[in-house]
Amino acid sequence: MKLFPYGHATHPQWQMAAGLVLAQLRGHLALPGYARLPTLALLYITDHYVAHAQDILDHLSAELPEITDWSGTVGVGIAANNVEYFDEPALAVMLCELPHDQYRVFSGVAPLPSASSGRFKAHTALVHADATTPDVAELIDEMAQRTESGYVFGGLASSRSSSVHFALSGHGNVKGQGAAGGVFSGGLSGVAFARDLSGGMALMSRVTQGCRPVSVDHEITACEVNVVTELDGRPALEVMLADLGISLDQPQEALVRVRMTLVGLTPSVDRLNDIRSRHPGQFGAEVVVRHIIGLDPARQGIAIADAPSVGMKLAFCERNAEAARADLIRICAEIREELEPEELTLEVANALRAPEAESAPHPARRIAGAVYVSCSGRGGPHFGGPSAELQIVRRALGDVPLVGFFAGGEIARHQLYGYTGVLTVFTAGD
Repeated sequence: MKLFPYGHATHPQWQMAAGLVLAQLRGHLALPGYARLPTLALLYITDHYVAHAQDILDHLSAELPEITDWSGTVGVGIAANNVEYFDEPALAVMLCELPHDQYRVFSGVAPLPSASSGRFKAHTALVHADATTPDVAELIDEMAQRTESGYVFGGLASSRSSSVHFALSGHGNVKGQGAAGGVFSGGLSGVAFARDLSGGMALMSRVTQGCRPVSVDHEITACEVNVVTELDGRPALEVMLADLGISLDQPQEALVRVRMTLVGLTPSVDRLNDIRSRHPGQFGAEVVVRHIIGLDPARQGIAIADAPSVGMKLAFCERNAEAARADLIRICAEIREELEPEELTLEVANALRAPEAESAPHPARRIAGAVYVSCSGRGGPHFGGPSAELQIVRRALGDVPLVGFFAGGEIARHQLYGYTGVLTVFTAGD
């Protein structure tokens, strides 16, 4: 198994940061344990560099002529192995070694064909989207339908200025791309991957929630557009006030509590119950968390930032650092346990269990690289300290190549999440 070369750096001048990243990449390319012939690069920058996005892409692609395809986006923060860069100028790059016929970079000018058409069959896709795009949630669902698995992963670009995403293939030689420079605003872009990657490589993805339920599950029995008017046949506002233990007779106290409260929605009643029984006090991956955006005393309703439907389940919830930490550890443990061989030699077992395994990648881990997309409202401060979230991932997976960004919304399966993390690893064969 060959690891994916990667690099990350911060500097007030993007040219200096790019130079540091290129030095790391070239150092990895010279090591025997890393891929020698990468073709695809994932590029993430913080919004401090957004005005120089095209210059950065042009410079890196010129310095790495062997890389024919680029994909990425901007975030208020970016992630790398064991470190996060928030509110500072930084960039991160990971070089993936995959044959050209096993992936496809797509964008608005070179869209991904449907799963039933064309020679390339997309099994899953890494998706970067602009949050200002109209009906972005519907576009993500439509993108998932273009894949064989119906599963896509990624996130919405996040920026305090303009939002951009990168999509460049064959230096402009892909049909439809024309003279596009590879930096886009609006719409969706990303990389689609075939089912069977070379060398037995595959993709494994998990969603980790960042909120804890503070009520039982209620069935939505009446709603109008984005206003839930009935839960379990009772006025929705009445149910919420009872669950939160507040009263409108004390408006200030009630307002503070409501502002701290969100709702978790799921269309799958049976599966939600199954997951709740295995992980008490935690949401399952199919639950999407949405804000409460208003109360409607006239209709006894609750307005939420979504358009629910009758029959969905709703639970009131709140952000919780302990629940987020526990769930992140859980998904990392699931990935690690699934990848490690059932029978280990004493040498491999010692290598994987020893403390130095955290700083020394081992082939038995079978992880060539990883992409982590987390909510911009999470990050180290939410987990107790700078880079704490990425340190949890590193302790669980080991010192594997990892890049990613902090998003304005996280993409997994066919829908848009909030306050979550989406961890995806490139796994090697046995």
